[in-house]
Amino acid sequence: MDLLTFYRSGFILLLMGNTSEIPYGTLDLMVLKTLALIGKIHGYGIARRIEQVAEGSLALNQGTIYPALLRLEQRGWISSEWGSSENNRRARFYSITAAGRKQLVAESKSWSRTVALMNRLLETNS
Repeated sequence: MDLLTFYRSGFILLLMGNTSEIPYGTLDLMVLKTLALIGKIHGYGIARRIEQVAEGSLALNQGTIYPALLRLEQRGWISSEWGSSENNRRARFYSITAAGRKQLVAESKSWSRTVALMNRLLETNS
């Protein structure tokens, strides 16, 4: 199994173990979608859920997920509050805001357009 790790680098996230690049901000979309589906959850839980959905094709570390959560909170797309985790540890729990839901719709549409464009380009024979 080839694990890929996201690292923030300029305007892209690099998939280590694979020289492919994905557009910067993709992690934001993953976090917003996760929060929209699951509801209030701590940062570690968000990272593990994304990894679970990715079926082992990527790994998110603390240095990746927490800066993304801070950025999303500063933009008003998510909110957070302190609480206790399953093992009674103090943890920050995140939830998506109304502005975040609106952004999720916009980002999802943009991502769908990008994927459709790339598919058309890749399917062209000439």
